[in-house]
Amino acid sequence: MITKEQIAEKYKEIQEEITQALEKLDGKAVFQEELWERDGGGGGRTRIIQHGDILEKGGVNFSAVHGELPAPIKKAFGVEEDQFFATGVSIVIHPNNPWIPIIHMNIRYFELNENIRWFGGGIDLTPHYVIEEDAKDFHQALKAVCDQYSAQFYEEFKTWADNYFYIKHRNETRGIGGIFYDKLTPEKAGVSMEEIFDFSCALGRLFPKIYTEIVNRNRDKSFTKEEKDWQLLRRGRYVEFNLVYDSGTKFGLETNGRIESILMSLPEQANWFYNFQAQPGSKEEKTLGLLKKGINWVG
Repeated sequence: MITKEQIAEKYKEIQEEITQALEKLDGKAVFQEELWERDGGGGGRTRIIQHGDILEKGGVNFSAVHGELPAPIKKAFGVEEDQFFATGVSIVIHPNNPWIPIIHMNIRYFELNENIRWFGGGIDLTPHYVIEEDAKDFHQALKAVCDQYSAQFYEEFKTWADNYFYIKHRNETRGIGGIFYDKLTPEKAGVSMEEIFDFSCALGRLFPKIYTEIVNRNRDKSFTKEEKDWQLLRRGRYVEFNLVYDSGTKFGLETNGRIESILMSLPEQANWFYNFQAQPGSKEEKTLGLLKKGINWVG
């Protein structure tokens, strides 16, 4: 049986692989690292990149924390256990260029005891302007990884992502989705715990490959002030989701996590324009029309 220590060590390796790939992709900026300890047990390794040629701000965080499970979390999970262990890698990248999308990835493992443990995670893409070819290739790559482990994973996890990354008060999805899963166990997945772990690692290793390809397609595109303003508006939507709905943010705050690491997902700059209305027929209106649930990107 795979142990929590083995899972945490592999996730640390994946963090290292991803930060190296992103530094190579940017070509200028390098990650700053901060090691931290959590009051109550465990800690992590925060890595932040800023002011690069491509990457305006990004974080690739590893954590492995343990301790007493807060009462609100116990109630939400419907458990009586007092002690927990959680480890994972969490990534958010905000690019300079409006034609390059925001990307988020998370792979995580949670354990209360030998019988109550699960995996969660996923990858999703938030373009400022939806480029349909990129969206299709992104989803096809995710489906290819899912299909290696279960024929049901992609459709189930895509629907989950559509429903999860949804800004209810705006009636729009945060981006073009991806895949998302939570509390995944062998009973739910139909595969072994080791296979679920391997699946999460495969997603982690897909991240730099798929993002590098999308960035290199769009990194040399010029943009106008109006397009930059639109990017800042879309970042505002991203902030709204993360502060209002994101369960990872809520879990970090309720378990006394490190605030700088929890909020590293927020961009350096975002705007809110009062009552913004996209011009009919504009590329902004087209993007808004594609921020919907249930779009079949793989054909």
